Amino acid sequence: MYNTDTPLRAELPSSRQLLRSTVLAAVSALVLLVTVVLPAEYGIDPTGIGRVLGLTEMGTIKQQLAAELVADAATATTSAPPQVAMAAAPATASSHGTQEAPAATVAAAAKETVVAAAAKEPVAAVAPQVEWRDEIAFTLTPGEGTEIKLKMVQGAKAHYAWAVEGGVVNFDTHGDARGKSISYEKGRGLAADEGVLEAAFTGNHGWYWRNRGASDVKVVLRTRGDYSAIKR
Repeated sequence: MYNTDTPLRAELPSSRQLLRSTVLAAVSALVLLVTVVLPAEYGIDPTGIGRVLGLTEMGTIKQQLAAELVADAATATTSAPPQVAMAAAPATASSHGTQEAPAATVAAAAKETVVAAAAKEPVAAVAPQVEWRDEIAFTLTPGEGTEIKLKMVQGAKAHYAWAVEGGVVNFDTHGDARGKSISYEKGRGLAADEGVLEAAFTGNHGWYWRNRGASDVKVVLRTRGDYSAIKR
């Protein structure tokens, strides 16, 4: 059987070549760590390349999901607060032992009093209906999350209102820009929220929702105010 010839000493790489290859490999690994691994896994982007490639947002979402899992585990270990039962008021009698007026008679008299008072009061004006600039509806399956951002300049304000159909969601209202990030508000198990979002700096500001329930939910977001674009 033919065996491979043993290479000559002159054909083997020198110690200097091996050292140079090792250094190049180490530098390449460090560059990948800073530009790809840190932004994609931990949302840390010291060079800004991860944000350009969309890796920083992915890493931020991963960290949010990890925090939600820890919070869910902690919530599951705590017991639900006891519900306070409302005691029914017993029927009463007069101090002289005579029975009170029948409930139907009392209710009729109270109704007449309310009607008479309402007739004297002027009719209140109907509040004008709010006109929203944008409305976005989407469905989240169990365990699914999504994010919607508004492009805003520093100090700009946007009015918002979102509601959930078929369940509740966890949410995180936050903002990000090159080298900047902020968390405005977080909530768990909510079916609706509304308010004013004021941009702390120029960049993207908005919401991240996650469905932690066992069935699909529909989320409807309505916005208006000082923003140049809205994206999902």
